[in-house]
Amino acid sequence: MQLVVARVGRAHGIKGEVTVEVRTDEPEVRLAPGAVLATDPASTGPLTIETGRVHSGRLLLRFEGVRDRSAAEALRNTLLIADVDPDEQPEDPDEYYDHQLMDLDVVTKDGAEVGRITEISHLPAQDLFVVERPDGTEVMIPFVEEIVIEIDLDEQRAVIDPPPGLIDDRAEIASSRDSTEEEA
Repeated sequence: MQLVVARVGRAHGIKGEVTVEVRTDEPEVRLAPGAVLATDPASTGPLTIETGRVHSGRLLLRFEGVRDRSAAEALRNTLLIADVDPDEQPEDPDEYYDHQLMDLDVVTKDGAEVGRITEISHLPAQDLFVVERPDGTEVMIPFVEEIVIEIDLDEQRAVIDPPPGLIDDRAEIASSRDSTEEEA
């Protein structure tokens, strides 16, 4: 199976290094020196990582055969793709690869069907499940342990405990005015 592990950014310096936008939780494995990566567009690869280092919080890579700024700049926006065994599991039991989560059925903790995961959106603050409902509409569910309470890969489902208003339009809002009317 092929997974996108990074996107090449701008050239850094004059000796062929590039910045990369990391798209893997395991950059030390997937983006290590010696790794051979397929590319999109395919015409720019495959690329072999020669060196890697962190500079000002950004990962910089140099690829074999890329020796100057012009060659590095020509790689800008190239996706770096690693071959991954589909049965491979992350080291942490509470982590999952995107391909493991795709197409899982999403149900509430009381068993109500919500839909099916069609996409995982990786945002700076947290990841989101994009869930297609049976009626074709979509809902976004934050992939945080307070809401996604169980991932069962054997049963191919994600169990959620959504706060009011997350998956429906009927948010339960209690105001002090409502409680005084009930007391009267």
